[in-house]
Amino acid sequence: MTKPFEADKHFYTVAELLENGLTYYKINKLVSEGKLIKLNKKIYENTEFNGDDSDYSYASAVIPKGRICMMTAARYYGLTTYLPDGIDVAIERNMKPSVLPDWPQINVWYFPEKRYDNGVTVGFENSEGFAIYDIEKTVVDIIYYRNKIGIEETKEILKNYLGREERNLVKLRRYAESLGCAKILGTYLEVLL
Repeated sequence: MTKPFEADKHFYTVAELLENGLTYYKINKLVSEGKLIKLNKKIYENTEFNGDDSDYSYASAVIPKGRICMMTAARYYGLTTYLPDGIDVAIERNMKPSVLPDWPQINVWYFPEKRYDNGVTVGFENSEGFAIYDIEKTVVDIIYYRNKIGIEETKEILKNYLGREERNLVKLRRYAESLGCAKILGTYLEVLL
């Protein structure tokens, strides 16, 4: 039997394992031998993976259509010193995540379609890609949900964003207008600028 997975790939879908010549029987045998861990109906973790663990890619594997968002995205972009208690992942309101793992803790945010689809980009950690909202969309989401996030945290994130050389205020305002928080952003900008 050829080796079904590589040491540099952390997660496999069932389809990828089947394409590698495995059968469902062989997949279950690898799970019982401890070489694969079944995360949900479609994703398996490779226990022979020899790279660094990434909470971002782990969350993306568990919730494939999820997008890293809110405080986790703010932390990724270096906008906050706050250490989130879990990985914030956005899904569309009508989606249902499968069984969530004990570790890492995943905080699910249910976004309406317009908020869910806007501003998605790809982030990288340890050469593994994951869906994340771009920096301006992250700032606008945090302003919109400021009462859940916290006013001080929101202020810190916006202040740090405004202090960046590569900030894009036009893009920030566009997101704020399309996502219903242009007035709130304007008020924050008046105070901080």
